[in-house]
Amino acid sequence: MKLTIAILIAGAACAYAADPAPMTVGKMYDAQLKNAEDEFVPLAEAMPEDKFSFKPTGGVLATVRTFGDQIKHVATVNYMVASKVLGQNPPRDLGKGESGPDDVNGKAAIVKYLKDSFAYAHKAMMSLTAQNEMEMIALPWGDQKSPRAALANVVITHSFDHYGQMVIYARMNGVVPPASR
Repeated sequence: MKLTIAILIAGAACAYAADPAPMTVGKMYDAQLKNAEDEFVPLAEAMPEDKFSFKPTGGVLATVRTFGDQIKHVATVNYMVASKVLGQNPPRDLGKGESGPDDVNGKAAIVKYLKDSFAYAHKAMMSLTAQNEMEMIALPWGDQKSPRAALANVVITHSFDHYGQMVIYARMNGVVPPASR
């Protein structure tokens, strides 16, 4: 957790150093999202298509998602959260629950769905301002509310959570994650 926070802060600092324009709340969150995206998408692209159906098996692992389903789940949550941050309906059908649409299958379609979800999430991050970041908005799940910026942060932390799981799946299949090369 401390390492993830340090990476996020360092990423925001690097983004600020590379862009002399004044830092904004939106730019800060967007830079952190870019860090997550820059790790997650290359890992999704590195896994061979025939391994998108891979998942560990046995015991408590019997009900875990496949590699491809992990990606669809993250992309779906990206869309769900970003749409709430933006105060919009999602720009596409997300299927039922957090598993993603049934018609998104195969590596190319899943990776496109993922990339599109990150593009939409970047739009949500850039909508954050000092004036709206603490506004209480409805969560995508249940009847609770959260500050807009806290909900936006879910896209970042959730992506890294599943990234860690997917690294294990990749390594179990002889794929070295691009971030580790």
